[in-house]
Amino acid sequence: MRFTAEQRSFADAVRTFCARECGTPEQRAALTAGGTWADSPDLLRRFAELGWLGISLPSEHGGQGGTFVDECLFLEESARGLAPTTGYGTGLTAAQTYLHWGTEAQKDTIVGSICAGEFEAIALSEPGAGSDLASARMPATLDGDHLVLDGQKTWTTAAHLARHVLVLVRTDSSGSKHDGLTLVMVPADAPGLTIRPIDTMYAHTVNDLYFTSVRVPLDAVVGTVGGAWRQLTRGLGVERLIIAASSLGAAQRSFDDLLSHVTQREQFGRTVGSFQAVRHRIADLAAEIALCRAFLYDAADRLDHGDDADLSRDSSVAKIRCTEAAKQTALEAVQLMGGYGYAREYGMEAQVRKALAPPIYGGTNEIQREIISRSLGL
Repeated sequence: MRFTAEQRSFADAVRTFCARECGTPEQRAALTAGGTWADSPDLLRRFAELGWLGISLPSEHGGQGGTFVDECLFLEESARGLAPTTGYGTGLTAAQTYLHWGTEAQKDTIVGSICAGEFEAIALSEPGAGSDLASARMPATLDGDHLVLDGQKTWTTAAHLARHVLVLVRTDSSGSKHDGLTLVMVPADAPGLTIRPIDTMYAHTVNDLYFTSVRVPLDAVVGTVGGAWRQLTRGLGVERLIIAASSLGAAQRSFDDLLSHVTQREQFGRTVGSFQAVRHRIADLAAEIALCRAFLYDAADRLDHGDDADLSRDSSVAKIRCTEAAKQTALEAVQLMGGYGYAREYGMEAQVRKALAPPIYGGTNEIQREIISRSLGL
């Protein structure tokens, strides 16, 4: 698609900001406690001050009232700039469900929080229910005008920084596994909720959540009791586009760094990039990134125009291609940069570690292939 002059200017502004504020390893280390955090609350608030957060969220609830294409531009360029604000996308995902099913008060609270530079979280997975979300079992028991939550959620992004957690619970076990699921808005500081970090190969971003008699009022239910499965469907489709946009930015950054290296590094009296074996591999990466960008922004543009009939399938395609492009580009960059790609000093090894997660979260890419195949009647 063709971007407007305003959209191109916006993308340039995000790129310039990231280069200035988090463009060096030293700046990123200062923002992330030496690389131990995946997210910087300080940087997210600075994005908020510029009016760049919630750009696609409706203005009547405190958002910027822009398009989802605008949102993808921000996600792509902030990821390309290595901005440590991964958890922002999780808040956007949660917002989709609140906006379509929540009360007016819930919408105002969540959109206002996101646009102010706060994190919001969504807790779906359990130790026994990851890709098979409909098998979630964590119970919420009715006690007067409250629900009482007991159990565990896992792999919850940014919960340690969030103001609220959108929690998937089971309120009825008498029907099919897709019935009886309910979404509840829980304050992250609710009594009885314990949040513990999960140590990963990248940085602290995901958590285990333990609920011990956590009480929430019935007006904390998002949508209808027992209706969560239908309510989640559209939000998860948009989540896949959010992940795809960030992964596209990550792929482009790895490509940029690789291209810079091979056009400067010399061996045998010539630049490494001048060897056919190298430049053809780089050409393949460039072609894949270009195709990913075209497909992603076409899907985002159709969503903006209300054409979401194929959102489930198209968002799965976008997630597969963009996340795998990010992983492949980073891995190829390590190989083509040689020892420099493997060394921590040059940053590519960190981009590899970060690129390994998106093909897994937000629904594994194997599950995305199942969604696509079912859409074809297979």
